[in-house]
Amino acid sequence: MTTIKLHNTRSRKKEDFKPLDPTNVRMYVCGPTVYDRAHLGNARPVVVFDVLYRLLRHVYGAEHVTYVRNFTDVDDKINARASESGRSIGEITAETTQWFLDDMAALGALEPDHMPRATQYIPQMVAMIEGLIAKGHAYEAEGHVLFAVDSWREGYGKLSGRSVDDMIAGARVEVAPYKRNPMDFVLWKPSSEDLPGWNSPWGRGRPGWHIECSAMAHELLGESFDIHGGGNDLMFPHHENEIAQSCCAHPEGQFARYWLHNEMLQVEGKKMSKSLGNFFTVRDLLDQGIPGEVIRMSFLLSHYRDPMDFGVKRRYEARNFVTDFAKGLAQGGTEVLQDLSCAAPFEEVVAALADDLDTYSAIESIRKRLKQMPKAPEELACFLSQLYSSQKLLGFDLKDSKTAIDWARYKDQFTNVVFKALLDQQESMIRENLSELARRIDRAREEKDYDTADQLKAAISAAGAEVNNSPTGTRIIRLPDFDPSKLEALK
Repeated sequence: MTTIKLHNTRSRKKEDFKPLDPTNVRMYVCGPTVYDRAHLGNARPVVVFDVLYRLLRHVYGAEHVTYVRNFTDVDDKINARASESGRSIGEITAETTQWFLDDMAALGALEPDHMPRATQYIPQMVAMIEGLIAKGHAYEAEGHVLFAVDSWREGYGKLSGRSVDDMIAGARVEVAPYKRNPMDFVLWKPSSEDLPGWNSPWGRGRPGWHIECSAMAHELLGESFDIHGGGNDLMFPHHENEIAQSCCAHPEGQFARYWLHNEMLQVEGKKMSKSLGNFFTVRDLLDQGIPGEVIRMSFLLSHYRDPMDFGVKRRYEARNFVTDFAKGLAQGGTEVLQDLSCAAPFEEVVAALADDLDTYSAIESIRKRLKQMPKAPEELACFLSQLYSSQKLLGFDLKDSKTAIDWARYKDQFTNVVFKALLDQQESMIRENLSELARRIDRAREEKDYDTADQLKAAISAAGAEVNNSPTGTRIIRLPDFDPSKLEALK
């Protein structure tokens, strides 16, 4: 069996991954607070841990892996959005949750096995808080319940590498008068009549942010599970607080054994910020015509523990890589492309991912394989199935992409193979339009009207297609960001 190595934030070193139970590998990843569209920073951990999920399923079997990612649907940001818009909290969270799922699906992310919402687990949170109070790890003050950090000084701060005394000395926030220690954090807080609230032993109120993940992880994965992940901005205080309250509530368990954190994202060398005008939601980019697979590739060209820059240069590089992946799948022609099925991925791709999710090396391994295409038809078909599986392990399913379809079609023409693909009406119209444009370029070249030919080529390229001249005629290949509406003026 493949040995997976992961950099454990807690130990600050790369370790062999040894699940508690190989037949039940369990992973929890902190999900979004659903009050608006997901931005690029929200998307990076989704893609990172989607790759890990795929790798775990490959190594241990899909039926032996459980992946949980939560939705925070009770939060002050949501309350503020409801107050501003005049819409109900339930309506906002239902809409934004679906937005998130749709946008992440566009990036090729699989849905986790469980996607719990905080509001579905209020009783479990209340029960955990009651247990913490009973054990002397929490206290009630002015309608609030707070975790007493002093009750667990031996463990608090180990994940982030901070001591309690240093954290207190460096605290710059105004300390609530009812706190015994400036570092104590809220488990439960009172709700006014205009805010969502639930009955509890401490009055009507709502949970603090940190308790929800502890309660949901315990309910769905148990007192001990294998992996906990998220962005490194969550390491402190969120993950530190999760560890404290979970280990104190269930001292017989270990909570999470391996902690993984992805680095942050920049745009053109600067932190993404609305004030700098470089703030993008995933939907912004999708609506601008940047395909989900290009966004995904942009993320995976950097190691998850390194900062990444989602600049123009990176997007251009990612577009070319996606194009190469799609063209590679089409080397056997249309019939072989349509018959591609999953096989064992290339060993070096699995090995790269097993080495702390080295996605860049995995991608480079696939690109090297693209230069090693066998010529014998039987060998080629087997090779392409492995190529397809290797790409899918990274989350790219380009079998039905326009680039692969077009390249396979030209491969058929080159080898004089006649294969009629089943095309819907819209696809047939687009293909016929591209064929007519190719004929127009050929006629212009035959008549030595190179200005017209160059103008047509430039317009087609601007629409997101590759134009190549060959002895057999002009070849037009649609690229990942192809937009047929940009060709309307050429009709």
